[in-house]
Amino acid sequence: MPQIIFLPHEEICPEGAVVEAKPGTTICDAALEHGIEIEHACEKSCACTTCHVIVREGFESLNEASEEEDDLLDKAWGLEPESRLSCQAEVKEKDLVVEIPKYTINQVSENH
Repeated sequence: MPQIIFLPHEEICPEGAVVEAKPGTTICDAALEHGIEIEHACEKSCACTTCHVIVREGFESLNEASEEEDDLLDKAWGLEPESRLSCQAEVKEKDLVVEIPKYTINQVSENH
């Protein structure tokens, strides 16, 4: 089973984490299943950018981003070429290294 290595994030997972994920699982679902509370204000419906992540390794193994996801990503804070919405990026057979950006553009965060 592929592993997702989450790089340290000072609030969400200060020490980083390594989790296993079944192929076909989204990065967001894998994180949430292992107690990594990635924001997902739209309840994973591809309607916001709060679950934005940067895939540092393994990006090419993910499913292709939809046009809708690409349009939303243009609004994400800290956008990079390897950015994805974690609610849409499905794990395949390859291990991933994922960075959760320091900020999101969520105007109404229930956790703060």
